[in-house]
Amino acid sequence: MISELFKDLFYLFYPITCCNCNSNLSRNEFVLCVPCRHDLPYSHYTKHKNNPIETLFFGRIPVQAATSLFLFSQKGMGQKLIHQLKYQGKENIGKFAGFLLAEELIKSKRFQNLDCIIPVPLHRKKQQQRGYNQLTTFGKSLSETLKIPFKENLLIKTSSSTTQTKKNKFDRWKNTIESFELRDTTFLENKHILLIDDVVTTGATIEACAHTLQQPKNATLSIATIAHTINF
Repeated sequence: MISELFKDLFYLFYPITCCNCNSNLSRNEFVLCVPCRHDLPYSHYTKHKNNPIETLFFGRIPVQAATSLFLFSQKGMGQKLIHQLKYQGKENIGKFAGFLLAEELIKSKRFQNLDCIIPVPLHRKKQQQRGYNQLTTFGKSLSETLKIPFKENLLIKTSSSTTQTKKNKFDRWKNTIESFELRDTTFLENKHILLIDDVVTTGATIEACAHTLQQPKNATLSIATIAHTINF
């Protein structure tokens, strides 16, 4: 009874707001208010074979299955959520997205027999500057729901690249190739890996990671991101 009263007082004096519209959240709401949650720009890719993420990697890397949870458009809700996750320390957005996507993966039955989850890594210097990897809570929530390990430090970024935003596809590919390495190659032998990232645009960074992850014997790959960039 006392703890419930404390929670009520906490929400009264320190209200938690919706990450999209900034309205106060009720105790039963998390990250987004109910109206904003209903307006989430879901991609609906997960249940469909040959969706836009899978076709993006045709002829580039072998992929078992691939998906993105949301669509990321200029000034849209997807862009707003990703920006807060990456640059404003709102890591609960990653947790929220992880639970939503895990439910989709389970229902789709296209992502079966996954052995582990590996995030696209930040370079050590960039992670020190930011203070966290925006994929950590996303990966942990996927891991919790899917009941498979989240291996955060197995794949590392060995060179700090410049911003990718204004580069064309070939320049982005040159800037990421050979900049990742595995700390343990034997662990991934005969494993089905789920590689995760926050946003996929050209797929250059994921492609570079995939080439490294598929070096171990019989390693196979699926891909899942929080968002897919459109209209850029």
